[in-house]
Amino acid sequence: MTTTWQLTIDCADPQRLVTFWCEALGYEPEPAPEGWDSWLAYWRSLGIPEDDLEGAENGSGGIIDPSGRYPRIWFQPVPEGKAVKNRLHLDLKLTGGPLVVPDRAQRKERVDAEVERLVGLGASIAYLNAPEGANYYAVTLHDPEGNEFCVV
Repeated sequence: MTTTWQLTIDCADPQRLVTFWCEALGYEPEPAPEGWDSWLAYWRSLGIPEDDLEGAENGSGGIIDPSGRYPRIWFQPVPEGKAVKNRLHLDLKLTGGPLVVPDRAQRKERVDAEVERLVGLGASIAYLNAPEGANYYAVTLHDPEGNEFCVV
């Protein structure tokens, strides 16, 4: 059997991040399992206590790539807030780098346009990754809960 995997992101408000990351990545909220009209009905059928189902009417907290090519991402609610820099983050690769798009100005234009779109969705800019004289350009952002990710 092949091992599969998902990326799990701890958060305070799964629905907020589901909305943001679906827009950012072109993903969609994960549908309820086949044969069930909602995640809430499915989880109730498993006997999960009502106290553990707060927010479950909003879905699984998972998002999926509609093409099935990329992994599922699950936003797991946790009581504590984010305290330090992520040890793992997403890179949204728009340009393919200098081997695909040799012109740095053209890469910068694409990255900046995507950064502007993502800021409009609720991200904020953390810092610019553009060393002087380097043929490299990226921007590090924070999602609506402060998790770092890069646009390159």
